[in-house]
Amino acid sequence: MHIDLPEKRYYGIGEVAKAFGVNASLIRFWEKEFDVLKPKKNAKGNRKFTPEDIKNLKLIFHLVKERGFTLDGAKVHLKEEKKKTLTNFDIIDKLENIKSQLIRIKNQL
Repeated sequence: MHIDLPEKRYYGIGEVAKAFGVNASLIRFWEKEFDVLKPKKNAKGNRKFTPEDIKNLKLIFHLVKERGFTLDGAKVHLKEEKKKTLTNFDIIDKLENIKSQLIRIKNQL
């Protein structure tokens, strides 16, 4: 899944929800359910997601929405196979980015 977010240090929950095509409430729910999501909060309590949080959200989204894992199954998978899963997911993510760039170049020709 290719997420189209600009390069920034922090992202608001609205930006993140829109990029993933889900409601902000789902992002908040996943934040409570998964320990790997730890967005920073400003003085008002607004969540600010780092690029590392976005990477973890991509992985959670992939496991739950694309591969059909239950929340408990995704939690177990993340704990047991975190390093292997992240490595494979990084490779897939990079390949998908390359594919989208090549498609964009092809369409411009």
